[in-house]
Amino acid sequence: METVTTAPNLTTLNELRSGPPTLSIEQAARYLGVSRAYGYAMAREGRLPTIKLGARRVRVPALALLKMLGGED
Repeated sequence: METVTTAPNLTTLNELRSGPPTLSIEQAARYLGVSRAYGYAMAREGRLPTIKLGARRVRVPALALLKMLGGED
């Protein structure tokens, strides 16, 4: 079985640019097209940039996510 990966469309990137400066891991996972569990695994492994805000709260910087998606230089 072949896996096909597509680039995020411009509408999605524009929504991300105009949205809040940080996102939850669940929101970031949706932009990346992965499951919530995989998003958390990526964060845990350091493959998804995060900001730790206390003992249990973690956010993903929107700019870092845009860079991952190729939407910012």
